Amino acid sequence: MDALDLAVLQRARCWHEDGHALWLVSVVETWGSAPRPVGSLLAVRDDGAVAGSVSGGCVEDDLVRRVSQGERPSAAGLVCYGVSKEEASRFGLPCGGTLRLLVEPLLASTWLEDLLQRASRHELVARTVELGTGTVTLAATQRGARPTFDGERFTSIFGPQWRLLLIGAGQLSRIVAQMAQPLGFSVHVCDPRSEYHVDWDVAHVHFEVGMPDDVVLAMEPDAHTAIVALTHDPKLDDMALLEALKSPAFYVGALGSRRNTHKRRERLALFDLADEEIQRLHGPVGLYLGSRTPAEIAISILAEIVAVKNGIPVVQVPPAWSEETPEAARHAP
Repeated sequence: MDALDLAVLQRARCWHEDGHALWLVSVVETWGSAPRPVGSLLAVRDDGAVAGSVSGGCVEDDLVRRVSQGERPSAAGLVCYGVSKEEASRFGLPCGGTLRLLVEPLLASTWLEDLLQRASRHELVARTVELGTGTVTLAATQRGARPTFDGERFTSIFGPQWRLLLIGAGQLSRIVAQMAQPLGFSVHVCDPRSEYHVDWDVAHVHFEVGMPDDVVLAMEPDAHTAIVALTHDPKLDDMALLEALKSPAFYVGALGSRRNTHKRRERLALFDLADEEIQRLHGPVGLYLGSRTPAEIAISILAEIVAVKNGIPVVQVPPAWSEETPEAARHAP
C-alpha cells in the first residue's frame, strides 16, 4: 500500500471525529491500463471534499457528483467505470482501461484507530472488508503481501512494505530519511557516533546506535531491504557493506567518487566476499542527475533505489563521465 493511501485514512479519521459522513473508495480490480494500482484509496466527504485518488481525476469528480446528488450508499458495494469505450473516454481512463471500485461508508472508527496505531508502530496490516455487511477485520501480514479480491471480500495492505537502512546520520541521511517515507519505506538509521545522534529529529525513523555490521545482522535484510552507506568513513561504511553484500538485500550502495569506490572494492576483496557479491555494490550511489546539493543527491539515491526495486535496468554513469563532473564531485569526501 502506498504511504499516501495511509494518509487518506488519517484524514478520514479527522473527518469522522468532526462529525462528517464519508465514504472510502478502494480500487479492487483493474483491466487494461489503469491510472492507479489495486489498493489505491480515496475518501469522499459528505460536502464533496476528497482525499487520495483512484484515477486521474474524472472518476473522483463523478463520485463527488453522486454524493452531492444524494447517492450515499449505506452498505459496502461495487461500482465499475470504463466498461465501454465511450465511458472510458468520458472518465479519462487510458484506452481499454476499466476500474472496479469498492465504495463503503465509514460507520465506525474502531478498526480505523487500531489500524493507524499499528501502522505507527511500522507494522504491516491486512484489512479485509466484506461486501454487503461492510464488516472489517484486521490481521498481521508479511512484506510482499498484495491486495486480493475474491468477489465477496477485499483485502488491502497497510504499512511499510520496504525497509531502508542508512549508515550515518549526517545531513544527507536526514534528507534521504524524510524523502523515503512517502515512498513506502520504513527507515532505519545507524550511527554509533554520539555527536551525530544527540540532536536527530527526523520523525518516524528507527535510530540504531550499535556498530554497523551488528545492526545489519540484527536487521536480517531480505529482498525488501535496501542498505546505503553514507558516512564517508571507511571504518563504518565497510563494516556495514561486508555484511550487507552477503545478504538478500535488493539494493546495497555507498557514497563516494569513482576513485574511492574502486579503492573500496579493493578493500572488500581482502575479506570473505565473492566477486559476484562485490559486484552487487552500487557505487557511486545514485542515478546520474548532475546533482550538486544534498537534496539533489538524495533524489538521485532514491531514484536509483526505486528503479532497482521496480526492476528497471540502471545506467550508473554517463558516457562522458569524468572526475571533474559535478556528479563526481558530489561523491568526494
